[in-house]
Amino acid sequence: IEAAPGGVDVGPYRASIERELLHFLGLPFDLEGFAAWAAGEPVLSRLVDSLRGFRPPLQTNPFEALVTSISAQQVSLQSAAAIRSRFIEAYGVAHEHAHAFPERGRVAEASADELFALGFSVRKAEYIVGLARSDLDLDALATLPDAEVTARLTALRGLGEWTADWFLARHLARPHAWPAGDLGLRKAVAAFYGDVPDLRAFAARFHPYENLSAHYLLTGLRLFPPA
Repeated sequence: IEAAPGGVDVGPYRASIERELLHFLGLPFDLEGFAAWAAGEPVLSRLVDSLRGFRPPLQTNPFEALVTSISAQQVSLQSAAAIRSRFIEAYGVAHEHAHAFPERGRVAEASADELFALGFSVRKAEYIVGLARSDLDLDALATLPDAEVTARLTALRGLGEWTADWFLARHLARPHAWPAGDLGLRKAVAAFYGDVPDLRAFAARFHPYENLSAHYLLTGLRLFPPA
């Protein structure tokens, strides 16, 4: 790759790295279509103007995406991040400046007791080892419709609808993903729209851009909370 004047040369170039990077940067999202649609939705039109160009980042590795969700169940994000850091250092391959996220095969060889020693709860340790040892083809999930992805994930112990929703939203970038069981999204919807008894049904208001709407509401609540 030839760098533009004043740019930075990055190498070696590999097409697989480019695809992964563009996915991480949220390239699959249709921002132009979303912005045009949101112009007719009072709350989102303001958020789109304030967050112009915001493209939610995506998780590129399906195993990492699921382990991240498991670790975040019913604990603070800070606590989950600290435990994952210990997990990555213990089982990830060390590079010059960081550790790579642990490979599924490496985790499959670990015991739940070993993960418990890193700070995971007993159940979360069992869920992660169980996921690693399962015969579910995580890469093949990308070829399936949303409902089938949810069905296959929730068939595994420890993976519920909340995890499946975020997998669809933050790994597969499915446009209709709507994590109705997420407390943060419930707070964001309540802040901008008032009390909504049935959050999953409320997703119809944002069709066909449920996923981007959720991300903009979550980010909007953090950066531009209603007075």
